[in-house]
Amino acid sequence: MTKKALINVDYTYDFVADDGALTCGKPGQELEAYISDLTEQFIRNGDEVIFAIDMHVENDPYHPETKLYPPHNIAGTKGRELYGDLNRIYEDYKAKPNVHWLDKTRYSAFVGTNLDVILRERNITEIHIVGVCTDICVLHTAVDAYGKGFDIVIHEKGVASFNQTGHQWALEHFTNCLNAKST
Repeated sequence: MTKKALINVDYTYDFVADDGALTCGKPGQELEAYISDLTEQFIRNGDEVIFAIDMHVENDPYHPETKLYPPHNIAGTKGRELYGDLNRIYEDYKAKPNVHWLDKTRYSAFVGTNLDVILRERNITEIHIVGVCTDICVLHTAVDAYGKGFDIVIHEKGVASFNQTGHQWALEHFTNCLNAKST
């Protein structure tokens, strides 16, 4: 039997809300019901759910993103809160043993976190990915998952970006180069 996990990547206020610091706006907002429903389904089925959430320190001179993007997902700010109903779902279920929060400081949810350990300890072989941005953090997480030998499922109704060209390119890359299933 395939054991699976859902990885929610960066579905936060700063990346989704109209006034978020680095928002993908409406494309991201349109994912809310799908991501929320899927997350709750995974939790209730007893599958692992990982919230892999970007965390930064304002004006960090050593972080490479400081030169690329405006300050976003700063520790201790509203910008790091999960967007919309996903925040309620996390609060309702965060004490469950199959729900995990990971602070990540790089694009990939695998870099600098214990994500690989969590997945391997639980014999997870298939990871489902939702969140933002398709062509940045979702992509880098998927590339690392592929390199580590996981089967990947990308939920097209659950990913978005502020760059539509990059979003489309990443969707093709997932299936053509990472052998990901698309749903």
